[in-house]
Amino acid sequence: MKHFVFLPVMVFIWIFLTVSVDSQSPAVVNIGAIFTYNSVIGRAAKIAMEAAVSDVNKNPKILNGAELKLLTVDANCSVFLGAIGAFQVLEKGVVAIIGPQSSAIAHMISEIANGLQVPLISYAATDPTLSALQFPFFFRTTQSDLYQMAAMANLIDFYGWKEVIAIFVDDDYGRNGISALGGELDKRALKIAQKFPLPIHFDLNNITDTLNKSKLMGSRVYVVHLNPDPKMRFFTIAQKLQMMTSNYVWLATDWLSTTLDSSSSLSKTSLHILQGVVGLRQHTPESSQKRDFLSRWRKMVDEEGSASSELNTYGLSAYDTVLTVAHSIDKFIKEHRNITFSFDDGLLKMNSTKVQLSKLRVFDGGSLLRGKLLKTNFTGLTGQVQFNEDQSMVSGSYDVINIDDQIAVVGYWSNSSGFSILAPENLKSEENNNSHLDQKLKNVTWPGGSKERPRGWVIADDERPLRIGVPYRASFVDFATKLNNSHKMRGYCIDVFLEARKLVPYYVPYIFEPFGDGHSNPSYNDLVQKVEDEVFDAAVGDIAIVTNRTKIVDFSQPYATTGLVIVAPVRNSKSSAWVFLKPFTVEMWCVTAASFIMIAVVIWILEHRVNDDFRGPPKRQLVTMFLFSFSTLFKTNQEKTVSPLGRMVMVVWLFLLMVVTASYTASLTSILTVQQLSSPITGIESLVASNWPIGYQVGSFSYSYLADTQNIARSRLIPLGSPEEFARALQQGPTNGGVAAIIDELTYVELFLSKHSEFGIIGQPFTKSGWGFAFKRNSPLAIDISTAILKLSENGELQRIRERWFCKKGCPGEGNRHAEPNQLHLISFWGLYLLCGIFTIGALLAFLLRMICQFARYKQQQRESSHPSSVSSNAHCSHVISSFLNFIDEREEAIKKMFQHDNRQEQIR
Repeated sequence: MKHFVFLPVMVFIWIFLTVSVDSQSPAVVNIGAIFTYNSVIGRAAKIAMEAAVSDVNKNPKILNGAELKLLTVDANCSVFLGAIGAFQVLEKGVVAIIGPQSSAIAHMISEIANGLQVPLISYAATDPTLSALQFPFFFRTTQSDLYQMAAMANLIDFYGWKEVIAIFVDDDYGRNGISALGGELDKRALKIAQKFPLPIHFDLNNITDTLNKSKLMGSRVYVVHLNPDPKMRFFTIAQKLQMMTSNYVWLATDWLSTTLDSSSSLSKTSLHILQGVVGLRQHTPESSQKRDFLSRWRKMVDEEGSASSELNTYGLSAYDTVLTVAHSIDKFIKEHRNITFSFDDGLLKMNSTKVQLSKLRVFDGGSLLRGKLLKTNFTGLTGQVQFNEDQSMVSGSYDVINIDDQIAVVGYWSNSSGFSILAPENLKSEENNNSHLDQKLKNVTWPGGSKERPRGWVIADDERPLRIGVPYRASFVDFATKLNNSHKMRGYCIDVFLEARKLVPYYVPYIFEPFGDGHSNPSYNDLVQKVEDEVFDAAVGDIAIVTNRTKIVDFSQPYATTGLVIVAPVRNSKSSAWVFLKPFTVEMWCVTAASFIMIAVVIWILEHRVNDDFRGPPKRQLVTMFLFSFSTLFKTNQEKTVSPLGRMVMVVWLFLLMVVTASYTASLTSILTVQQLSSPITGIESLVASNWPIGYQVGSFSYSYLADTQNIARSRLIPLGSPEEFARALQQGPTNGGVAAIIDELTYVELFLSKHSEFGIIGQPFTKSGWGFAFKRNSPLAIDISTAILKLSENGELQRIRERWFCKKGCPGEGNRHAEPNQLHLISFWGLYLLCGIFTIGALLAFLLRMICQFARYKQQQRESSHPSSVSSNAHCSHVISSFLNFIDEREEAIKKMFQHDNRQEQIR
């Protein structure tokens, strides 16, 4: 009986508790929205958020039938008013705050959101310093400027510009965005040349002053990072200052695309002002959901009474933000049912003040709702809505737009694939892996309507020419020095620079400033250091491009090739009456002589029967035979070959003679001009191993090379200041207070040897380097001068300048470096001799075979016309040989007549 009474009671209690819990589910869920009503972003965001709230409330699957209520506050672009507005909506028990659109206001409200544990979700605050570590309750459904500035830096690098001028609004959004740009440029070895901040509420005068200051800089690539400006004040002033020409590059962050997208009507005049500007726009993939919303937009705008407002990417983000919050609250309610708040003890203690802080309450489920937000993953109007570890959007993609007569998309950028003419969602995964190797954009129209990429740099317009340091040399003044009693500089290096300057496609004002006292050669390391310290803008002269200098300055393309060489005394080889025998080895002479004899014999054999020049008394034939063979060497032979076989042999023989005589002539010429060393130095190794003193030119890098690289004791290194000192030190030698050798750059040495034939170069250069002009780091002028030097080299002007300075009496270096000649060996010609032997023996064998056949025929006819004789075999053999030799000695015509006579007699019989 007790069980029957207890069971209904338990069921009644369960039903009561279930109804009580259900009654705790809220009927209304409040969310706040803080933004600036009367702004480009705010007007679009207001309509989009209201549309999203309406769509949520119409969907019974979201919030379990509870009404989502949006409480809005106008921040009016003020951090103070934004903070007040935050307190106002928090007093009304909101569980989340959407906005603000300003990064500066977001910094302030994020602190409040942290304290009260209310998630803050912004659709427009792009400041990269709004990090999740500092502000765990701050989310954003837009891209952080970390992505945008990476895209901007990649764009600058893509077109090859080295430095830019940044103009930005002076608040958290502007400063931190440009700071992120600087970091991205550093990764690519690029830099911001100058930063120009504008006041938050700037006017036309502020813009004019800033742009006029920027014109004093050399860079003409501008990155403009401002707030949306419907009046386009910035570019209007830039056009009035004639800065929208082909010399300038204007790159705008997404504030410009937002402004253009939000304008209901753009006149051709407005677009003409912006001609050539390249900008970024947050990429939103095309989808049916997005197209449906765009079709609804005009109706919503008309109902709102804001006919001038158009949809922009931040409006799309605002819509997705409301859906993000609604879905997260829905999951929270389904799991935890109740939404509760509690008072903070700290705020209660401050209740004595007139500020009603006691009305502020902490959202008990804030951390749980934050967890739901982190798990957000759905497809919205802007594409995939999902948060990364920084609580920003996962995908970082931008459209690259170019403005001419219309707004054109010339490509896309994403943080995974770089630039492409295909939208990121259309790229295949395998293309993504290799996309950074094949960056591509469509053709861009630049300011002034130019299709050619602007150079992006000019000489600074500050009425100060480039200060170019030139070494004031005391020796080898043909390279660079100062004219007496004047401020002009002259020399080979100066002429190269002046010719290169003519090929630079813009005016380069400059002034040469001598470096040194003219009494001794200056230190070139100190000259290069002056360029790094910005005492000089550049350095022009015979400056060697070596490792330690390339670490502090940029060098142009080398205009002269050089390297370190060893100079020592030399003497001419002793004259010899038999020097003409040296070109060939003994084997070569023997084979050559045998070849002449062989050719003489073979040609005589081949020509004797048919050529009257090779007949006569034996003595005359012997002389003719050998004179003919040796006269072929000089092409003076009077006898002509008649037989085909003889002519074939002569063709091969004359070809062999042509090659051999040419080689002999070249080798003999080399031997007659060769020089032999008068010291045991064979190269840098033997010189380093010795204890002899070594000379070097004052100011040259050879001193540091010998001391630091070759580890030669500094006490062994003797400074020499002029060619006269070079000669005197070498003549004295190491035992008489001089030096054993001098190590210096090849170009100086060649000029020195052109006037001192008693010295010479030992071996080959043992270092490779070149001379170039030094410029400050990342100076675009270094690239343009390098291009000009390459043109001078290609058109031959570099060589003509060198000849004009150093080749009046023969170019230095010619005839000073002679490799020791080697004798010509048989192995180098055995192929030719073999070929000639094969043809010669083949012709001889063919001749003998023909003769044997004719002799056999001749003997056969004799046997038929006479009786056989009884002669011994030995006597018969000697008779045959004698007859064969006599047969060969007969003229060819006689043999033919004899055969013809025998044939007629046979016919008569």
